[in-house]
Amino acid sequence: LEEAAFQLQQIFRIDISIALNILGIESMRAGHYRIAYTCFKLAADRGYSKAQFNVGLCYEHGRGTEKDLEKAAFYYYHAARSCHPMAQYHYARYLLCHRPENEWDGHQKAVTFLEQAAMAGITEAQAYLGVFYMKGLQPQEKKGLKYLLLAAENGDAQSRYHVGVCYEKGLGVQQNLAEAMRHYRQSAAVGNRNAQERLR
Repeated sequence: LEEAAFQLQQIFRIDISIALNILGIESMRAGHYRIAYTCFKLAADRGYSKAQFNVGLCYEHGRGTEKDLEKAAFYYYHAARSCHPMAQYHYARYLLCHRPENEWDGHQKAVTFLEQAAMAGITEAQAYLGVFYMKGLQPQEKKGLKYLLLAAENGDAQSRYHVGVCYEKGLGVQQNLAEAMRHYRQSAAVGNRNAQERLR
């Protein structure tokens, strides 16, 4: 009986969190940012990862609360630990852009979260990793190309352009100008100016 009561409590707690998060989303759409933030925060404090991510967004953009990147990172981290892919991407970006570069474990944690987000299909993470591996102190061109191709296949025109550059210059792949032109054309067709310039 105690176990059944505990299970019911858990279900009720999760349902409340889902309802609060949905209320927050609807309030955000209606422009009631303060109410949205309050709903997200209540659900986030109950451990609901989607709400934790939304609280992070509120703090990052100053919606319904003051802008505070440290607090945003705190909520992104908790959602990221629960395998929320966009939170993993946002937290990794925070670590790489707002933490000292010599923090090795923070750097490693960021790369791990980026790779998890990329494998979950987050195009932004795939594109970021592609460039990250191409431009690092010790470039890993094959790895970079792998992530750029994933992002390009998900419709990212800038990544498609970078794939063209890889084929043109032989970065992580055998040089192939015809293949480079194909990627430049695809990127240029959706308005990428760098690809249009490269084609000329």
